[in-house]
Amino acid sequence: MNIDHPIQICNFDIVINTYLIMPIHKSVKRITTHVLNEMKLKGEKIAMLTAYDYSIAKILDEAEIDVILVGDSASNVMAGFDTTLPITLDNMIYHAASVVRAVKRALVVVDLPFGTYQGNSKEALASSIRIMKETGAHAVKLEGGLQVVESIERILSAGIPVMGHLGLTPQAIHKFGTYVVRAREEEEARRLMEDARLLEQTGCFAIVLEKIPARLAEEVTGSLKIPVIGIGAGGKTDGQVLVLHDMLGITQEFSPRFLRRYHNLYAEIKGAVQSYIADVRSQDFPNEKEQY
Repeated sequence: MNIDHPIQICNFDIVINTYLIMPIHKSVKRITTHVLNEMKLKGEKIAMLTAYDYSIAKILDEAEIDVILVGDSASNVMAGFDTTLPITLDNMIYHAASVVRAVKRALVVVDLPFGTYQGNSKEALASSIRIMKETGAHAVKLEGGLQVVESIERILSAGIPVMGHLGLTPQAIHKFGTYVVRAREEEEARRLMEDARLLEQTGCFAIVLEKIPARLAEEVTGSLKIPVIGIGAGGKTDGQVLVLHDMLGITQEFSPRFLRRYHNLYAEIKGAVQSYIADVRSQDFPNEKEQY
């Protein structure tokens, strides 16, 4: 039999092998909770940042960030409050909807703000449904362990993915009275481990660990099948998250040990504004090429 166009099996094998060795985050068009689990299994680190508006979210998404957190940290960096407590559900929905409109690839997770889930699982579900319906986000995040399990179960019953948050929990700042490292003592570390396992058993797809000893975070990460994202929890978690305004140096007053500033946009923006002011006052702006 004469075959004029033989099948090139070798090229097919190359394609298959390339797919198998390609990082998961590079081989998918959309990051999902399932993708995050696959990344953990393959040992691929998960990159997560906060965003609160369309323009910044678009940049993060095009940079191929894995997860965008619409954090209640908006209360601090966007609204100027001292804590995360004052921000409302309506505020969070506004910010989240702005972010989702910009995103094509990243998983968008939205913080449930203080007072929308603690002690009332029905309100937790209603708050989560509003977020999902009115923003188009992909998941919600809430703080706490055993005390919020009922809320988590009710939210999950509606098919809404939930990310947990343990360690330093900013919404409980008035309970602890300080932002110091959590779970240094053996008893608190034991409770955190128990809470982490409970959140996994309840059905959370991932957990954030904030400001706890690196050794404990490594132990928690190794004991769970779901991804663990750290902030001030060392380098052995499955991924990292930072507040964008801190990472870019827009905020200056917040300088914890775990924060790495990748830019100093505060100085750059201030300098640009001062240059604009000088050009306006000297009548250098606008020039002849900048008018009709």
